[in-house]
Amino acid sequence: MFNNSSAQFGGIPPVVKNLLIANIICFIGANFVFKYAYTIFPVYYFDSPMFHWWQPITYMFMHGNINAGGLAHIFFNMFALYMFGPILERIMGSKRFVYFYLITGLGALALQFGVQAFEVFNITGSPSAKSVLDFNFETGMVASKIDGISKANFDTLASVYFTPMVGASGAIFGLLVAFGYLFPNTELYLMFIPIPIKAKIFIPIYIVLELFLGVSKFSGDSVAHFAHLGGALFGFILIKIWGIKRPGLWG
Repeated sequence: MFNNSSAQFGGIPPVVKNLLIANIICFIGANFVFKYAYTIFPVYYFDSPMFHWWQPITYMFMHGNINAGGLAHIFFNMFALYMFGPILERIMGSKRFVYFYLITGLGALALQFGVQAFEVFNITGSPSAKSVLDFNFETGMVASKIDGISKANFDTLASVYFTPMVGASGAIFGLLVAFGYLFPNTELYLMFIPIPIKAKIFIPIYIVLELFLGVSKFSGDSVAHFAHLGGALFGFILIKIWGIKRPGLWG
């Protein structure tokens, strides 16, 4: 939380409000109404047989299953959207804010795809592993077409091809970077930390931590850290390209 309330600026503007509503509706629908939602709406690697053209957009409005930490996932993303989104929407304007949100979400996916393609290339010599993996659509199983591939490499390829990605986190990281760039001296009050931290200190540290976690690949870590970094990178690029400045009203 930071020391300026969104109510101070006239409540929740329309795009942020609609994004909050859309994400909550999708979360409820995926968990309680449409049982196939987690099969077709998350995004898969672009070369995966599970990939569909609509997924680069729909994945941004999906969050983890409620039985697997999804409630915390959507809560923290929507809380960040509620805290940082209204000010940024008023500075950018609603139309540009929509573009910013969607482009950073797509940028997050682009970097994630790039990292996955690099992993596949290191194993197969190509960003496609279809010459190595055998997909059985009747059983839903995947096997190796060749005997020489190691179990570790096979597991890596199977994970890339059949592990979906969900969440608005990439777009949220874009918002965090934009906020930190425009309001560097704003003090953030964070859970578990009893003292305020300026945005220009906290956000770079957070990004470096994401980079460390992404490179380290700790066992059991299912977070798409490079997607977060992609959202942050595209957020910074857009702010610079569009020449968005902090209005004098906020000092």
